[in-house]
Amino acid sequence: MIEENDVVVVSAVRTPFGKFGGVLRDIPSIELGAMVIREVLRRVNIKGEEVEETYYGTAIPAEVALETDVPARQATLKAGMPSSSISLTIDRACCSSLTAVRLGFRAIKAGEIEVALAVGADNMSRTPYFLTDIRWGKGLGHIQLLDGLYGLGYSEFNPVSVDAGEVALEYGITRENQDQWAFQSQMKYTKAFAEGKFKVGEELMRVEVPQKKGAPIIFEKDEFPRPDTTLEKLSKLPLIYGSPTVTAGNAPGLDTGGSAILIMSRKKAKEKGLRPLAKIISMVATAMSSRLLAATPGFTIPKVLEKAHMNLDQVDLIEINEAFAAVPLVSIKILANGDSKKMGELLKKTNVNGGAIAIGHPVGASGARILMTLIYELRRRKGGIGVASICGGLAQGDGAVVQVESESF
Repeated sequence: MIEENDVVVVSAVRTPFGKFGGVLRDIPSIELGAMVIREVLRRVNIKGEEVEETYYGTAIPAEVALETDVPARQATLKAGMPSSSISLTIDRACCSSLTAVRLGFRAIKAGEIEVALAVGADNMSRTPYFLTDIRWGKGLGHIQLLDGLYGLGYSEFNPVSVDAGEVALEYGITRENQDQWAFQSQMKYTKAFAEGKFKVGEELMRVEVPQKKGAPIIFEKDEFPRPDTTLEKLSKLPLIYGSPTVTAGNAPGLDTGGSAILIMSRKKAKEKGLRPLAKIISMVATAMSSRLLAATPGFTIPKVLEKAHMNLDQVDLIEINEAFAAVPLVSIKILANGDSKKMGELLKKTNVNGGAIAIGHPVGASGARILMTLIYELRRRKGGIGVASICGGLAQGDGAVVQVESESF
């Protein structure tokens, strides 16, 4: 049913995702945020002053701190939006940019605004080392540098790879299962890319990367995918950070990129003559016991479907962020209630074009990325219902149900 107060996606774009130390390594994430803001507005001829609120997700505060403070404010101004623009920076770990969509969705549904912009960006390659104990002087002795990326943990909690691996085993998901999923993610992405599904002008935008000498590098495809992946290679990789199952092969990298989604009330989209890409039906946030990160989407998806008055049988596609291969596998097993036949059916419609293990996971940008990947695939299929969910550090979650309507073509 179409209603004037529906919230619709009218534009969605991301940069190609760069690998750790790759082409994008020296570009501040704030600049990547500004890039996707300019592009997402340009595509539908919307001016910056028409955006009533911008929500900006980032999950590596040490990197944005290199430009000091308020990355949302800096990115919107760098993008050419007016000084009167309202913005808010969000850090909900990997959930951040899907949380940004959710906050805009809520504001539009509440009737407070009609146009919102959700953005996410991170450059994990620029994360600095820390000197923590020299401000007030240091006597004789060595000075220790701390690496905020090492272990991907929290000072008083396990590294997330340890939690993910342990929880996977508790649900009967083995290292071999996770390697198989990682292999399939790479192969599905390779096939989707060959079919033109990840292309500039749809999900992707072109990025010019300045060089000290010579012409800029034109960056227009994801840098992280490994089409030469084999199960044999994956099986030989060592475990990381003490995890019982997680390796560098069945997890994504420490990546770089930006993403942006422009949403409006349907009434405003009609006034602007814009054809929606999709309708957002429902969104939710969740949080669980801090070690259950791998299970979080499995508990988030039923909640967001309940809010939409729907069930899994009505869902055509599922997108779950591959923070680790353990995450979609554990979560789908939860959704299937342990039924192996049902689990197989659900896995067939999950991450059909590959996921973060192939595409990359620039943490603050990934929530919006999974949502737009889902929307663009539903459009290729001429419509349908999709659900997207992402986990975030210490077992936070966000989820969305979207519909691509036949009227949108």
